[in-house]
Amino acid sequence: MSFPAPEDSKTSRVWIDGCFDFAHHGHAGAMLQARQIGKELYVGVHSDEEILHNKGPTVMNLAERLSAVQACKWCTLPIGDAPYVTDPEFMDGFDCKYAVHGDDITTDANGEDCYKIVKDLGRFVVVKRTPSISTTDLVGRMLLMTKDHHLKTIDSKSYESFEKNVDDDYCHPLLTAESVERYNQYATDQSGLNPGSDVFVNLADSGDLKHFVKGTTVSSNFSFSSIYYLSGTFDLFHPGHIELLKSVHSLALENNAKVVVGVLDDYTASKYKGLNYPIMSLFERSLCVLQCRYVDSMVLGAPYINTKSYFSKLKATFGVDEIKVFHGPTIEIEFETQDNSAEPSDKNDVYRLERELGILQTVGAHKFDNITTESIVGRILDNRKAYEERQRKKGWKGEKEKKMEKEEKSKGG
Repeated sequence: MSFPAPEDSKTSRVWIDGCFDFAHHGHAGAMLQARQIGKELYVGVHSDEEILHNKGPTVMNLAERLSAVQACKWCTLPIGDAPYVTDPEFMDGFDCKYAVHGDDITTDANGEDCYKIVKDLGRFVVVKRTPSISTTDLVGRMLLMTKDHHLKTIDSKSYESFEKNVDDDYCHPLLTAESVERYNQYATDQSGLNPGSDVFVNLADSGDLKHFVKGTTVSSNFSFSSIYYLSGTFDLFHPGHIELLKSVHSLALENNAKVVVGVLDDYTASKYKGLNYPIMSLFERSLCVLQCRYVDSMVLGAPYINTKSYFSKLKATFGVDEIKVFHGPTIEIEFETQDNSAEPSDKNDVYRLERELGILQTVGAHKFDNITTESIVGRILDNRKAYEERQRKKGWKGEKEKKMEKEEKSKGG
């Protein structure tokens, strides 16, 4: 059966719910489509206990998952402790008329469709599920230590092929028609319907900045006085990242500035992080950053260590004379090798130039400053057996859910 959006959905408050364990771009994609359907979007987030009973252990606790949902620019309001089986009476309590979900079936601990009740009531709308990404996929990468999701860097030849619309050996996965459309969608404003963020590509070989997605920041007649810049891997985009961005964004609003975020490519991130990092590819990480309400513009493939030339290009691009660079409570140190026993020095201080220019700003401690990508991976590895059982259970449930989807589609529509 098909479940299209009713005519009155545009004037209605709509509902979407889920676990939202890890804030990956699949979750954001569902919220984007739901927001495009209704006038407001309320997002229900299940409790740790409900998820444990129906699916398995969560990696992130409820407070952490609510933080991630709230940071998505298409979410009007996050609601904690939402029932795992979608309850129309619970939705009514928030004046939400329609429930939205992807085009896959989710089942509870008993193997029953979690959305059967709202489907039967005609209060269900289906949106397209984001392919090739899920919390289960990410947990699998951590357990298996895989690196085959890493993408090559974007260079001049890759971008030239994109500009000429040529499908050749130099075509980059981030520059395919499907990927470009995804970037344009995630760069929209809080309505999900209009242009929002600007996206740039920093070419690895030439250092040229290409205006990849045109939003409203650069085209706003440069009505801001400076840019607040921060860069990093932003792997497994988590509350630690979000609180940092939120703090910088708050300062930017006070001082008529815009927040520009640089996201390192996979090669660079892997080189200094080691092991199988980053867990998410540049495509996945950048979409997570782009969906965040605290980000005005983004640079793909940003340099790990900034240069005067790079700063000059940013200033010229945004038409400002001032740039400030921000970092969190912990300073990143670059080492020429993966030998973490090496002693930090001025020579390998990532922010040496910024200190010399007097433009480095430190964001203080916050409630999630104990969370890092490594600590999240540690949670998985410390509880390996529990998460392996979750993976096994997901596989069993997945087969049943696919069968139910097939049966539902055969009923028509």
